[in-house]
Amino acid sequence: MANEEKKDFNAMLHDSKDMPKIQTITDEASIKKYGGDRMYFAPPIDYDTIMRMVPFGKVITVGKIREHFAAKSGADFTEPITAGVFVSIAAWASHQREEDKTPYWRTLKANGELNEKYPGGVTVQKEELEAEGHTIIQKGRKNIRYYVKDYEFALFEPD
Repeated sequence: MANEEKKDFNAMLHDSKDMPKIQTITDEASIKKYGGDRMYFAPPIDYDTIMRMVPFGKVITVGKIREHFAAKSGADFTEPITAGVFVSIAAWASHQREEDKTPYWRTLKANGELNEKYPGGVTVQKEELEAEGHTIIQKGRKNIRYYVKDYEFALFEPD
């Protein structure tokens, strides 16, 4: 996303865009990749709701949130592109609010990776996670990425 400071992310967070919905897909490669043809679309506010549930010292991945939504909706999987976008919207919406913050820094990408698209990038997310007792490790030489060490042991499972 670009020009984050000029956008109203709280308005975006509350724009459901005709979601939730389940769509049947016909692309064989996608059906094989995701294990079925019933694709769920969750509205942005639902991502924010799950992100708010993650307690101090715990983390969740976007993938875990997607699995949760698919299971709750009876779909085979949750659409991955909007999931990433809506998690970022929830983070930026929180950043724009004076109070009632969402602890977005606890939501990680796949394999425990920090999200460079959050407000303040990986620097702020790293500081927040370390303040909650997590160890952040760096991987790569040219394409440097940051991960929560042993994040699997701190995973939050939504109900």
